[in-house]
Amino acid sequence: MLNIYLGKMDEAIYYPPTYFDNRYEDEWITEELSVEMIRDVDRSAVVSSHLIESPVLGPISVKELSGGVKTLMLMAFDDSGKVFNACACGDNCAKWILKIGEQKDLTINLRHIMDFGNGDFQARILNTGEIVHNMSEFVDIAGEYV
Repeated sequence: MLNIYLGKMDEAIYYPPTYFDNRYEDEWITEELSVEMIRDVDRSAVVSSHLIESPVLGPISVKELSGGVKTLMLMAFDDSGKVFNACACGDNCAKWILKIGEQKDLTINLRHIMDFGNGDFQARILNTGEIVHNMSEFVDIAGEYV
């Protein structure tokens, strides 16, 4: 289940892209989930664990991926128990956060109101313990904290 802590969270990794650059494992890059997220969010193709083909930048290293994709990969593959600030993620990452939260217990920190779309979803707001099922319920609570 997706768990969201809204507002400043001292123990959260504030800027996940830098953490990723120093902690990622090569095998994360070629995992099917990562390949899909990189294709969708960055519009780029994984050539190998060390090479990404960007339509804008040409061949790039993993460290040149967007902060959003790096944060998503941390959410999916980092087993340290760290909580990551999802503010490096744009709204184009929201569906992936929901998907990762369906596959495992995931706790994130949000300091803005992310657009999770018009569909139904399930997330526990850790500030209150309430479970929200759609954007309307999420915004009602999030507006108090961010």
